[in-house]
Amino acid sequence: MSTSILSLEPKLIWKEFHALTQIPRPSGHTEAVANYLVKFAHDLGLESFIDDAGNVIMKKPATPGMENRKTCILQAHMDMVPQKGSDSKHNFETDPIETIVDGDWLKANDTTLGADDGLGVAAIMAVMEEKDIKHGPLVALITRDEETGMYGAFGLKKGTIDGDILLNLDSEDEGQLFIGCAGGIDIIASLEYKEVEPCKECVAIKAQIKGLRGGHSGLEINEGRANANKLMVRFVYDAIAKLGAKLASWEGGNMRNAIPREAHVTMLVPPANEDKLKELAAKYEKLFNEEFKGIEEGITFHVEGTEKPKGIVPQEIQDNLVDAIYACQNGVTRMIPSMMDTVETSSNLAIITIGEGKASFQILARSSNDDMKEYLTRSLTACFNMAGMKVETEGGYSGWQPDFDSPILAAMVKSYKEQFGTDAKVVVVHAGLECAVIGAVVDGLDMISFGPTLRSPHTPSEKANIPTTKKFYEFLVATLANTPVKK
Repeated sequence: MSTSILSLEPKLIWKEFHALTQIPRPSGHTEAVANYLVKFAHDLGLESFIDDAGNVIMKKPATPGMENRKTCILQAHMDMVPQKGSDSKHNFETDPIETIVDGDWLKANDTTLGADDGLGVAAIMAVMEEKDIKHGPLVALITRDEETGMYGAFGLKKGTIDGDILLNLDSEDEGQLFIGCAGGIDIIASLEYKEVEPCKECVAIKAQIKGLRGGHSGLEINEGRANANKLMVRFVYDAIAKLGAKLASWEGGNMRNAIPREAHVTMLVPPANEDKLKELAAKYEKLFNEEFKGIEEGITFHVEGTEKPKGIVPQEIQDNLVDAIYACQNGVTRMIPSMMDTVETSSNLAIITIGEGKASFQILARSSNDDMKEYLTRSLTACFNMAGMKVETEGGYSGWQPDFDSPILAAMVKSYKEQFGTDAKVVVVHAGLECAVIGAVVDGLDMISFGPTLRSPHTPSEKANIPTTKKFYEFLVATLANTPVKK
């Protein structure tokens, strides 16, 4: 509850985060939080504005004696992923997030928490409000709609901000300093068709897969978690081939960068095969729970009667679509050869929508190797082209290549050891970070990404570790105090 959040340490960062939880801010609906952030800065007497891309920029002068330090850009994104449990009535566009303190963790009531990247934004706000910390010139860049395509970062125009160091506060493992990330591209396959009438004697069935963990399609794609769309296609294929089922509609997944947790289809079957379809679902429920034992718990596959749709997918198109879903690459394609514990290339069959004469598939492909990203994009394009679908790509960006000789990296590694007595781990992450995009706009940036420990972002199980949030903020403050002198 809010009183529990406000009792946590350090109080300032949790106060700012609590304020953010009270403002609905799902991707695509960031106007209210952007206006709140601008007013927040104005009330502190700081320069702030919203740029043409919807990003919030704040500027804070150096503390006395620190004017000769390099300018730090503090960067986070204001939007959050709107995911909730199947029984939740939460409306992300109108309702505040209800938070719960559970031991060392802060979580939400059956919804995403928004710590990704609300804690990054809260840390920036705390730094802007602090009066007793030392720092050089500061610029805050809080971007919009990172989760749906990094639209704020892509819309940032040259000359809007300037700086020497970029501190991206959008990572999920405290004690790790991220110096590189994967690039990504959205692949959208679509097809329009004319529905045909369902057979009069057939019965309509709705089949639902639920109970999957889902997760972040970059950070958790290597954990072997089930993709609801890829499970559903196995059932649908058998239902069509063995029981004469006809596909009417399909809804699976709802976020491009989240592993789908649920999928449901509407099908028509001959009355004599209705019970056999239910038996097939029961068979697959047992099979899926056995296949994913130790990774997933409590996968459910439910079949029930439903209202008969007015139209269904024509058989040839139905077969082509199902084949394409079956063939679509999903999951890890390759690890980085020189870092075999780090994913290089992957894809996530994120969203499937079929019905009312339209079919649409959306895949997020990632790779830290541009050639492998192109290979994967061509492979997926070929898969959907063979199904007669139109394929488009958007939002492509290259990976952020690591710089092991980075001056700010050396300073932060040294500072972390002095502050906490242990070594920070220097890593490359498979998730997409805005560093690569911003670094292409602001020349010469020395970039690092770090943050508190989060678990299961992009799912209703998202939670933030409270003790590491304190360490993260203290490390941020120390980093600002030790910013190198500008030569």
